Amino acid sequence: MLNYYTIITLITIAALGVLCVLVHDNSRISKKQKLIFYITYLLIGLAASAEWIGIKLSGNTAVPSWLLLAVKCTDYILTPLAGGAFVRQLELRNRGFTLLNAVLIGNTVFQIIAVFFGWMVTIDGNGNYYHGPLYFVYIIIYLFAIAIVIIEFLKYGKCFQKQNRYSLYSVMTLVLSGILIQEILGKDYRTAYFSMAFGALMLYIHYLEYVHIDDEDHINKQRELLNKDSLTGIFSRYAYSKALKEYNAQGSLPSDFAAFSIDINGLKTANDTLGHAAGDELICGAAKCIQTVFESHGLCYRTGGDEFIVLAKADRILAEALVYQLEDEAAAWDGKLIHTLSLSIGYALASDHEGVSAEKLIIFADEEMYAEKKLFYQNPENNRRAFSDVNP
Repeated sequence: MLNYYTIITLITIAALGVLCVLVHDNSRISKKQKLIFYITYLLIGLAASAEWIGIKLSGNTAVPSWLLLAVKCTDYILTPLAGGAFVRQLELRNRGFTLLNAVLIGNTVFQIIAVFFGWMVTIDGNGNYYHGPLYFVYIIIYLFAIAIVIIEFLKYGKCFQKQNRYSLYSVMTLVLSGILIQEILGKDYRTAYFSMAFGALMLYIHYLEYVHIDDEDHINKQRELLNKDSLTGIFSRYAYSKALKEYNAQGSLPSDFAAFSIDINGLKTANDTLGHAAGDELICGAAKCIQTVFESHGLCYRTGGDEFIVLAKADRILAEALVYQLEDEAAAWDGKLIHTLSLSIGYALASDHEGVSAEKLIIFADEEMYAEKKLFYQNPENNRRAFSDVNP
């Protein structure tokens, strides 16, 4: 009939098997990370099995002493390795991890040598094993390895926000509690590997939460890249399209809603005569001027090469004032490659076009802007080909 310790060991190994299945079925985990999980669970399972076999063989005179010595040697090698495997899951590469590897390798060599000299385990005439004269060396190595594991977990915890950090520390406390209960109480209190298996499950859940947070951060960054124009830093055409959909969903426009259409004069000439670097500087300069004037009144979008739209909250008096401010801002602008910035500006007010959509209001603003642009190029001094926006 199975005793309590045997049942606990079987449950521990079964739980590790279930964890392997969960890891295998999770498509969000890379093959490399899956292998790390598998190795961790295998080490815990083998260490738990070695301890169980050692206890079962102790006191059996029919069992060769060398076999019991080999089992206990395996137990003392695998137990620290199982703890080290937890650190390996953290994917840290630092001095602590290197030191832990050195300690684990040193312990492995020490345990193998100790078998031949009886340093760790001695066996009496009844087949019972006892701790050898240098067992304290193993305890020191074991405690040192645990200390490194704790330090590495604390370092790893700094990568997370407080709530995630505390959950990580809770997992660490759970595992350490199980190990300490077994080491202090001994005998039938075999809780170390059960707590390790349970801790491995909690660490797996924590890892999944971390992956989820990381995925959300990635999605937010991608969304931010879509919303912002890469050249100017103001809102993009994508963000502009979203804004129009939101206004359409609202129905009628607010009475104090205003749409501004802005276009750079002479950009093609600047590109043709000075190069696209100068043209980009002109676009960025225009975006900066627009942002400076409108940032407290509305949102600015770059909708094309040299085309900008501003959706703002403004009445006629404020709209006129903003246009004059933008003209003054553009006149004062001076770049490194090009020194003159001229803008054509048009606007339309929702109060003048009751019941129209945002798209229709922007069309009215475009018409006014193109009328301004036509007047600009009708001026012989601003001939499209002669105008170079250059002031050496």
